[in-house]
Amino acid sequence: MSRLEAEGRAPSCWWRFGFWLTILAGLIILIVWINLRPTGSDIPKCSVEYFYVPALNKTLNSRLNTTLNFMVRLANPNSEQGIYYDDVHLSFSSVTYVFIANYTVPRFYQGRKKKAKKWGQVVPLNNQTVLEAVLPNGLASFRINLKTQVRYKNSFWKTRRFGVDVGAEVGVNGDGVKANKKGIRLKKSDSSSSSSLRSYFPVCVLTNLLAFFAIC
Repeated sequence: MSRLEAEGRAPSCWWRFGFWLTILAGLIILIVWINLRPTGSDIPKCSVEYFYVPALNKTLNSRLNTTLNFMVRLANPNSEQGIYYDDVHLSFSSVTYVFIANYTVPRFYQGRKKKAKKWGQVVPLNNQTVLEAVLPNGLASFRINLKTQVRYKNSFWKTRRFGVDVGAEVGVNGDGVKANKKGIRLKKSDSSSSSSLRSYFPVCVLTNLLAFFAIC
């Protein structure tokens, strides 16, 4: 190989190396960006603000009433991102996870730093299950779970969907209403935290594959 040929091939090799290195870095950044999960401060804040079971109201003595009335509040803490909610699925059960009822809030959009109050009524209830939720101290205890998927909207794009899976126990007094006058925050369950680890597995696999093909 002549000196001129060697000098001509060297820049070409470096150009190819730089090109593939740039492509690889760009793909890695894109994949990581797509799969980045929002931080805890970005996730919607969900709470139960109103909860009323007429069948447990001792003053009315209305055990034949088979309704459950509630209001959940969803707050967007982001000042730079709106939130698109898919259908919000609510499930009600006893604290021993005996099913009581389901309810679905239709999908909606929430602006930046906005709060949404979603009222609902579940009917009919299985009153036998409701009455069995009453504890010896006269209070009743229920569990509400909320599941949905959200997309965050920036000025120019929307993110992929992220799951929201939160829940809390709600105590009900002798008037049939929520015992805690303040809103009850719905929090993430321990079981749902493992899903975030699984979501990063495809990223690692794709990154390794891209590196392998770039080297080859």
